[in-house]
Amino acid sequence: MTKEQSKCEVQYKMAQKMLDILLRRGIVTEEERKEIDELNRQSFSPQLAKVYV
Repeated sequence: MTKEQSKCEVQYKMAQKMLDILLRRGIVTEEERKEIDELNRQSFSPQLAKVYV
């Protein structure tokens, strides 16, 4: 894995954690979380995204 790929993985994981917090606080719904997560996958292109689910 290149340095750039590692960076994308970390950024995606951070975004995922933030989404989880928003979900727990009731700021977003589960459906919204899924939609945002899909957009994050497109933005960050994490190669390990399937492992995170």
